[in-house]
Amino acid sequence: MKSIKIALLSCLSMLTIACSDDDDNALPLRGERLHSLTAEMKIVRDYVPDNAIIAHRGTSYWAPESTESAYRWARNIGADYLEADLQMTKDGVILVMHDNVMTRTTNIKDIYPNRAKDPTSTFTYEELLKLDAGSWFNKDNPDRARSSFKNQHQYISTLEDLIMYAEGKRLKRNAQGERIWSKNSDGSYNFEYEQDPNDNGNRPGIYVETKEPALNPGIEQALEKELNRLGWNINTQPATETAQFKNGKINVGNTNGKVVLQTFSHESLLILKSIFNGKIPTALLFWKGTGPDDIHNDETSTYIQHINFGLDNLAQFIGPSIAGGTPPDNWPELLNSWQADLIHKSGMKIHPYSFDNKEQMEKYFNNSDGMFTNQSDMTILFYHSKGLRNGGPAYQDAKTVLTTLGY
Repeated sequence: MKSIKIALLSCLSMLTIACSDDDDNALPLRGERLHSLTAEMKIVRDYVPDNAIIAHRGTSYWAPESTESAYRWARNIGADYLEADLQMTKDGVILVMHDNVMTRTTNIKDIYPNRAKDPTSTFTYEELLKLDAGSWFNKDNPDRARSSFKNQHQYISTLEDLIMYAEGKRLKRNAQGERIWSKNSDGSYNFEYEQDPNDNGNRPGIYVETKEPALNPGIEQALEKELNRLGWNINTQPATETAQFKNGKINVGNTNGKVVLQTFSHESLLILKSIFNGKIPTALLFWKGTGPDDIHNDETSTYIQHINFGLDNLAQFIGPSIAGGTPPDNWPELLNSWQADLIHKSGMKIHPYSFDNKEQMEKYFNNSDGMFTNQSDMTILFYHSKGLRNGGPAYQDAKTVLTTLGY
């Protein structure tokens, strides 16, 4: 019996070695086997530049998040992507708005006191045009306050606005400083834009998040329609340029990497897969919590399951949360070295969120392929210190850029 046990142990040992040496993807952990990115998906993955600077809500540090001021700043400072959360109004306009209610970042309590806590989706965009999305920033950040954030009406942005900012434009305003728009007989909107006189030639892409479908039913289909209308769906209008930098400027917005899709929602990822078929770069975001799509524990097998879900549903990137941010952005840790190794072993790349300081950048640099950053200026300086992003824009002072843009 003893000799049989020894023989069995020897066979098991040889099997383990064989799995380790001959099959890089064999991870015998509770039956979980790490899947791999296909060659076709690697081509789509590589549309996105390495060491990508993803301007989180434009900036949530230097200007009111997700507004014209934040996105014009991010474009001119030299971010690769203008990042945005998407929601949809009652009359079908795709908004750039993080919160499901607008009490934090607008004056909705003053304008619609009886509806202040109603979901964004219960308002028409015409109603939202009355809101001020800039003044709150000055109250919350007196050390970074600028009178222009209050005096120049900062609107809740639309997806069309976001793309126009990426293309070097700004809102067209009347003599009173209000944006110019009209409505068609079918209820759709015509928004007017003009070439930004202070555009410096950077052409970033957009990195857009769809949320749980129940919050905004049909937004994935509406997103495809809007990208088609505005010429930003590479499935129907592929780009001809491949250079991510051009003449010392960001050129991502003119390449097939111009749009990256992102979501925490497994259901939304399935819908995005059915619409875009994995041909547009896509990131599955990771959050540690108790929700049905969250990562519930620190077990390796659980992490592998979530990576595999992304791979099986045609995502090429994982966006894990990182710790060490400035409150309230101090998130659960989901990018330990072993977790980064698993993601990279699958062939996927890593875009962690969100970076607030140099200490985080140093800590996670070797495990990251890009950064969701609240201070793109700091991230550009950090990458330059590592000798990276040769051919891209030089570092600029954040306050000087705001002043140049008229803020």
